[in-house]
Amino acid sequence: MKTILLKSISVFALIAFVSCFNSCDRFGNKKSADSGTDSTRIVCASKQLTELIFELGAGDKIVGVDLSSNYPEEVKKLPTIGYHRMLNAEGIISLRPTAFIFNGGSDAAIGPPSLLPQLQKVGITIKEFPSAETIDSTKALIRTLGEYFNVKAKADSLCNKLDADMKLAAEKRKQYTDIPSVMIIHFGRASNIYFPFGRKGTGNYLIEASGGVNAIDTSSKFRTLSPEILVQCQPQVILATDFGFDRLGLEKFKELPGISLTPAAKNNRIYRVEEHDLLYLSPRTGENILKLMDMIHKK
Repeated sequence: MKTILLKSISVFALIAFVSCFNSCDRFGNKKSADSGTDSTRIVCASKQLTELIFELGAGDKIVGVDLSSNYPEEVKKLPTIGYHRMLNAEGIISLRPTAFIFNGGSDAAIGPPSLLPQLQKVGITIKEFPSAETIDSTKALIRTLGEYFNVKAKADSLCNKLDADMKLAAEKRKQYTDIPSVMIIHFGRASNIYFPFGRKGTGNYLIEASGGVNAIDTSSKFRTLSPEILVQCQPQVILATDFGFDRLGLEKFKELPGISLTPAAKNNRIYRVEEHDLLYLSPRTGENILKLMDMIHKK
């Protein structure tokens, strides 16, 4: 009798295991028997990952994002969890996520240090993806996410598109003989203080890939700049990010101290750009380079 009972328990355990394996997703969430969908709920603390997940068609699984995530447009309807270096565990937990994801690297550091242990303690899966700051590493990240969400074919399609657009951009660049000096400026709320993109990071890469040269000679990604130093840089083209540009409009932006004395202002070569397009690489990077070429090489 005892042997039969033990065998019965083993059979039931095996059935339970197989049942869970077939009905649970990678996060351990039960799939709906009626709809075939799963109950995955992701909080994402990376603007790059957020866009890539939406591009892969898995955006419906995201229930919260960090403040820097603002693309695509649907993301703006999601609850925000704050700045990625100063997150609040209670706020994240209140969204009832099954997974918290972010990408590594010093620029994407998650804080405070107590955050991840607190999330793990309540059973939230933590997943860190590698940072991607080159075209090759971006394609690798896209394919990693494709495997993660079981959409490998879509990931391959996005990578192929990126390759094709980058090839087209490289060919188009050959037609330009000028190398304009370009400055990317974020103009914030601080009075007469500018935050240009330096010669490190995605912004600089995009300037060079578009056939220009960064007017800011600094190895940092960002730095504050006074109107006096800005004038000394004499940028031929200014790319003004959406935040500051939209608050002022073109004419008032051109009149700002320092900017008004640049060749860019005098020759009406100040253009509005979406800041998120200049901060990280994505399947749209080739398209963005082609757009930048049309801006910076205008006569």
